[in-house]
Amino acid sequence: MYQISGNTIERIYAGWLGKIIGIRLGAPVEGWSCDKIADIYGEVDDYLVDYRDFAADDDSNGPVFLVRALEDSKKMEKIEPRDVAQALLNYAPYEHAFFWWGGYGISTEHTAYLNLRAGIPAPASGSVAMNGKTVAEQIGGQIFSDCWGFVSPGDPRRAAHLAETASSVTHDGNAVYGGQFIAACISLAFLGLSLEEMIEEALEQIPDDCEYSRVVKAVLEFYREHPDSWRACFKYLKENFGYDRYPGNCHVIPNAGVIILSLLYGEDSFGQAVKIAVMCGWDTDCNAGNVGAVMGVRCGVEGISSRKWREPVNDLLICSSVMGSMNITDIPAGAAYFARMAFKMAGVCPEGIWKEVLFGDRRRLHFEYPGSTHGMRIRRDVPEGSEYPGLESRLVNSDEKACTGKRSLKITAKPLHPGEQVFIYQKTYYGKEDLHDNRYDPCFSPLIYPGQILKGKLLVPSGGCECLARMYVKEQHSKKVFYGPGTVCRPDRWESLMFAVPGMEKALLTEAGVALTVLGDTADDCVLEAWMDDMEYVGPADYTLDFNEEKQEMWSGTHSEVTQFTRLKGWTWLEEGRLHLLAADFGETYTGSHEFEDYAVEAVIRPVTGKHHRINVRVQGAVRSYAAGLDGPDSLALLKNENGYRELVRIQYPWKEGHDYWLKVKVEKDVISVYDRNGELFSYRDETAPYLTGAFGFSAEQGSHGSYSEVKVHPVNQDI
Repeated sequence: MYQISGNTIERIYAGWLGKIIGIRLGAPVEGWSCDKIADIYGEVDDYLVDYRDFAADDDSNGPVFLVRALEDSKKMEKIEPRDVAQALLNYAPYEHAFFWWGGYGISTEHTAYLNLRAGIPAPASGSVAMNGKTVAEQIGGQIFSDCWGFVSPGDPRRAAHLAETASSVTHDGNAVYGGQFIAACISLAFLGLSLEEMIEEALEQIPDDCEYSRVVKAVLEFYREHPDSWRACFKYLKENFGYDRYPGNCHVIPNAGVIILSLLYGEDSFGQAVKIAVMCGWDTDCNAGNVGAVMGVRCGVEGISSRKWREPVNDLLICSSVMGSMNITDIPAGAAYFARMAFKMAGVCPEGIWKEVLFGDRRRLHFEYPGSTHGMRIRRDVPEGSEYPGLESRLVNSDEKACTGKRSLKITAKPLHPGEQVFIYQKTYYGKEDLHDNRYDPCFSPLIYPGQILKGKLLVPSGGCECLARMYVKEQHSKKVFYGPGTVCRPDRWESLMFAVPGMEKALLTEAGVALTVLGDTADDCVLEAWMDDMEYVGPADYTLDFNEEKQEMWSGTHSEVTQFTRLKGWTWLEEGRLHLLAADFGETYTGSHEFEDYAVEAVIRPVTGKHHRINVRVQGAVRSYAAGLDGPDSLALLKNENGYRELVRIQYPWKEGHDYWLKVKVEKDVISVYDRNGELFSYRDETAPYLTGAFGFSAEQGSHGSYSEVKVHPVNQDI
């Protein structure tokens, strides 16, 4: 019986890191042939593209969000296909972002999603009987199933069962077997088996006579007879299991063969295995991602080269769900979520710092995973027109010092002079211009908001630069930097820094971190050395949105979003300082954090046409929220979205198209209250599974077009 432990947690992180590295390595040549890759790049030995920041990818979106079915359903390992279907409907935007929307009957996930939306339940939504064998057996069941191995360390039976449950929502047949097999391999990778033993035991989780088993066994047999040449094995695979033998855009069977040969010929080297997966061609990011996940768990963090593979990634993970604040995340956060689910299902609690990391407050930046950086960055404040030498700096994970736990972020920077300032920060919002490309249409809401409290810990050593430390945020529209109280750092002592970010108008915070100002009066260059730990931001927001300051971002020819918002469906645009929302059948758009708790939202609603114009609160995704607003002739209603809106309260409320109506919706614990200029209209206590956290936004339906302005979010104790 496998004993889950702190080592398990680090291996989950290594596996998730390996997945992201593999995706990034394979992305530039996705769909290329082996020959084309060889002709253009020769031997792949490093990243093929120097991405600024790598955009979202379906291979990572799937594991990040589908695994939430465990917790969202409250069933954990007893989840059913319908629970995973709910997660898919909740986190995927309607026909954009998240995964490939190639058309009904062409893209497997697109087909299954529309089936679910039409009321066809899972697992019929992904079945061969419903969609045909070609559509049902494409690669998605395999590429999204790493998470089920991460949450089931050392338990391949459970991993395969969860993967079967999840994959059946969108796939069937060999595609489901692929999900089961990959999940089982990752689960078995925690046990220290040989690669061949791992593969043999994973085969026990799928039918012996299926096509997936046949390709795995064929590659395994070829390897045993010809262990020296992966290219010879790929030639054999292409001739006997190539794309020409399996219909569709990206069938699971040929790519399964690539995964097996990459694992076997990779000789238990993480780097060698993912490079072979890419050099084989075909679905390079998917295959290298799966291989990277297996090998990351097998090799651990120490087996993944820091400089070569890890530094370009910098722990950053961009996603493209419908929840904008979930789309800026990092690899430690994903690993912590997988590990938390693993411990919950194992019925045990981690010890020491891992208990706090996995089950404590919503700490964002703890640096406890070896080598982790949480996507932190460093820059220098250079006066305009000054000719400063380039800043030589480095941010590295360190076990030399820690405020809590065993690790922190070590900062070195030079040359610096007294009065100069450096910023060590997390980027808390991204625009289109920040990312290398817009694959899978990522859009964002900020991670931190005015009114919240920013905290962090900092230590400078004796004999180093004397520094003034201040927590800070940077606002996008004004380009202003706002500072918290300054602390002159005492040598070799952890300083507790805090900044109560003031409420703001026209706000969009794009950076949060610590600013270090060099003190003293010497003209000599100095080297800044410091350690940072435990950065977090908490508390209610207090800010306004000015739509004269926001902009329309065209992510592609068909995908447009208003900054700070993510759109489920319908159309949104800016006009004369107002946000417009148009819905043929239904339309919704969201902003704010999915972690907001108690708050109030005010807005002026101007109904242009149609009968449904609402403010949404406690938005947890596309199928979980409350909505209050103008709803039908001379009526105002409060509704609850439970994969379909259910009426909670309805009152008479005369209103007309073209007029402005100020409304406020307040959520405090399980009570939702609605106000207009004259005071409270009603309050409602939700006693049936209330939503207690979530973002906010706007919704419309049935041919309605409305506009919104004067949007304000504030703590519940502020006056109307």
